[in-house]
Amino acid sequence: MEIRRDFYLDKLIKRKTNGLIKVITGICRCGKSYLLNNLFYHHLLDSGVDADHIIRFAFDSADDLYLIGESLIQIEKKKRGVDPEKFMAYIRSKVVDEGMYYLLLDEIQMLDCFEAVLNGYLCKNNMDVFVTGSNAKLLSKDIATEFAGRGDEVHMYPLSFAEFMSVYNGDKYTGLSEYMLYGGIPLVVLREGANDKAVTLQNLFNEIYLRDITKRNRVKNIGELEDLLNILSSSIGSLTNPEKLKNTFKTVKKSRITSNTIKKYVDYFEDSFLIESAQRYDIKGKAYIETPKKYYFSDLGLRNARINFRQFEPTHSMENVIYNELRMRGYSVDVGVIPITERDQDGKVIRKQLEVDFVCNLGSSRYYIQSAYSLPDEVKRTQETRPFRKIDDSFKKIIITKDIVQPYYDDYGILTVNIYDFLLDTKTLES
Repeated sequence: MEIRRDFYLDKLIKRKTNGLIKVITGICRCGKSYLLNNLFYHHLLDSGVDADHIIRFAFDSADDLYLIGESLIQIEKKKRGVDPEKFMAYIRSKVVDEGMYYLLLDEIQMLDCFEAVLNGYLCKNNMDVFVTGSNAKLLSKDIATEFAGRGDEVHMYPLSFAEFMSVYNGDKYTGLSEYMLYGGIPLVVLREGANDKAVTLQNLFNEIYLRDITKRNRVKNIGELEDLLNILSSSIGSLTNPEKLKNTFKTVKKSRITSNTIKKYVDYFEDSFLIESAQRYDIKGKAYIETPKKYYFSDLGLRNARINFRQFEPTHSMENVIYNELRMRGYSVDVGVIPITERDQDGKVIRKQLEVDFVCNLGSSRYYIQSAYSLPDEVKRTQETRPFRKIDDSFKKIIITKDIVQPYYDDYGILTVNIYDFLLDTKTLES
């Protein structure tokens, strides 16, 4: 069964022959290779490009490496990258005329000196380069440095809920429950049965993600890294920082791990696209607050597998789903903070901070969003809308709830929508 990824395919199509290196990044197994080597490849064929003008090469493929006289086993054994000279000689043998050639290169980080190689191809007027990679440190940060403005990143996420529902055999209500439990990794979504999905997720986590992180970063104390991952998995959507995490280790694990080590480990998780952080933003003061931050998993199935499906919290899971959807749509997402002063029952002035779950920015657009699993009564609704009523700008303010409601505005101009409409209709926020 093929899962269409038209959202990302359209991004690649629009970037054809734009003179930049198109870099598809994202967590392992989110579908980058399939997007490039199947969906985009067939688009090129369907649009009239000759097959011999499309050069596909996967640097993690033993068969492809054999074509250039390289051995995957030797590369793994000697812990080195693919020889760039051998690869460039192979490309030269394929380019035999002045027509446009499309280079579709998978897992480019396995090629030594890949930045210099790719920059060299940009000097050729008849080459359009598309690459994939799974590591932020090797790719995303290099787009702004080594590629010096010549890189064009397309960041890919696991399946959105809309993409998930395109292949799910059931209604949207049971679909969302399964999506929040097992996530959107395509390989997992296409598995049959709860046990098969759970086992696949746990195998992916242990055999690919953890192994990749520890190997790439040469982590010696794997136990501490795994403990930290467990803590973050148990506290998605909660404010934390390295110092607070250090104290948790000291209390619970009797560990002497330092806050610097914790920060380094968290960076490893973010560099592998396993988690993302949302920074706090003072809405009134219009300034960022460095710590603490909130962390969200790029795939809830992986998060749930990490804690053996023991701790399912629908409120935090729904918040994580909303965060991922907003990021997938291209928004930068922060956690809003509104400092206020008020008097208590004794007339004493107290200071506190109200929180807006998400401050979303895209170009000149901004939305303030609260994730409310349920709004059973007016008391709960007042609690959710109170931060909005303290914001003195005119940007749209929205509550997303799991309750089945039609979109409506209240007397304060606050829009309430249900999560199904939000996830399945990208124009809901504009209604």
